[in-house]
Amino acid sequence: MTAAKALRLLLFVVLAWQLTGCGFQLRGQLPLQLFDGVYLQAERHSELAAILRQRLQSHQIVLLNQPEQDSPSVYLLHDSLERRTLSLFPNGQVAEYELIYQVRYSIQTPGTKAQVFEFELFRDYQDDPNRALAKARELELMLAELREQAAQRILRQLGRISA
Repeated sequence: MTAAKALRLLLFVVLAWQLTGCGFQLRGQLPLQLFDGVYLQAERHSELAAILRQRLQSHQIVLLNQPEQDSPSVYLLHDSLERRTLSLFPNGQVAEYELIYQVRYSIQTPGTKAQVFEFELFRDYQDDPNRALAKARELELMLAELREQAAQRILRQLGRISA
C-alpha cells in the first residue's frame, strides 16, 4: 500500500468517525425508536393520516389505539387544499393555479403539553382544458406528493421533539 492510499484511508476513517461522533444521521433515519408506540388521531378517511400510519409502521413503530402516558401522541387537526389563480388564457379560462396544502397538527410527548404546529406547502399547476384527463391525473399525483412531503415533515418534527 502506498503512502498516498494509506493517507486517503486514514482521512476517510477520521471523517467517518467525526460524523458518527457528532450524532449525524441520514435524513431517512428518525430517532423514533425511543418509544414503544405512537398514538395517531385524525379524521376517519384522512389520506394524510393513512400515509403517516404507513410511515410509522415502516419504522417498526406500533400504532396505539388510545393515548398512553409514556408514548407520544400526534393529532392531525386540519389539512386542506386551496387553489389560487395565477394566470389566465386570453379567453378567460384559468391557465395556471397555485396549490396550497395547509396542515395543522399537534404533538404531545410524555411529560409535556401539546405543541401545535402548522405549515403550508406550495406547488404550481398548469391547467389545459384540452387535456382534462391527463391534467386530472397530474393533479392527483401532485396531491399525493404533497401529502407524502407533509407526512415526512410531521415525522421529522416528532423525531426532533422526542430526541
